[in-house]
Amino acid sequence: MSGSTDAAFRRQAVRFGAEAVVSEMVAGETLAAARPDVVRRTCRHEGRGRWIVQLAARRPEDMRRGAELLADSGVDQIDINMGCPSRQVTGGQSGSALMKEPDLAKAIIDAALEGAGGRPVSLKMRLGWDDGMLNAPELGQYAQAAGLCMVTVHGRTRCQFYKGTADWERVHETVDAIELPVIVNGDIESSETANAALLQSGAHGVMIGRAAMGRPWLLGQVSAHLAGRDNWQEPSETEKLDSLIEQVEDSMSLYGKALGLRIVRKHISAAVDHLDTSWTVDVRRKLRARACGFDEAKPLYAFLNELFADSAQVAA
Repeated sequence: MSGSTDAAFRRQAVRFGAEAVVSEMVAGETLAAARPDVVRRTCRHEGRGRWIVQLAARRPEDMRRGAELLADSGVDQIDINMGCPSRQVTGGQSGSALMKEPDLAKAIIDAALEGAGGRPVSLKMRLGWDDGMLNAPELGQYAQAAGLCMVTVHGRTRCQFYKGTADWERVHETVDAIELPVIVNGDIESSETANAALLQSGAHGVMIGRAAMGRPWLLGQVSAHLAGRDNWQEPSETEKLDSLIEQVEDSMSLYGKALGLRIVRKHISAAVDHLDTSWTVDVRRKLRARACGFDEAKPLYAFLNELFADSAQVAA
């Protein structure tokens, strides 16, 4: 997720048991330019979990060069983005816009494999551009023939953006069309919805996105559930607070203090939303605003300590 799955957040996800984490999407041409902000998006997180970087490009030569640079950096896997629906990305004719141009999409896949130099390459896409072009199965077949290792399908078209609900059953068409592992994505926010998504899609695994904001342990929880491990325990409020503060510290180290505090605010806000308390919607909104208004770390940490202490008392 652009602007969210930086190394600081990915570190917390793997801390709590995520099997694999994916970087923010980065454009091949900007990666080749070695812009500092772009390089930061792709940097390795600490801890376990595969280091996967998602790469987008409109031109095959940019995809090839970006893949070469990532392979040289030692990345575990490269993921091709053909799923981003944002107008900024599709307006540049990349992301899910490539699903409208199958021949170019295939050339992008070939270029990624050439640049990867033998490292695993996967594909993230949607059901199609719109209801009149649901070509995920066909692109999946080409991905398999070309040599990709996995495909992920978000159960919406590009024109749906994030509206409505994900159509997990429609993902089954891609599962039936290929032998590669297929991962289902979209509206998966709990162990229960993960079960439902797998049942309806026939997929081999799930990908969780926005639902993990503010609760990076969710991926470990769902992973343990799907693996049949009954010994998973939700982290205590103290552990959650420690995780959030560690993420703030990592964010400041990655971006510098001022920018790091600003960038991590979305995660702080999401964490406040997931605290187990009896706060009203209005009170919670005001607390989010206060938590995101600090320009120094120490007063922020003091305020977070108060919030998590209140939440712990309610949970007890």
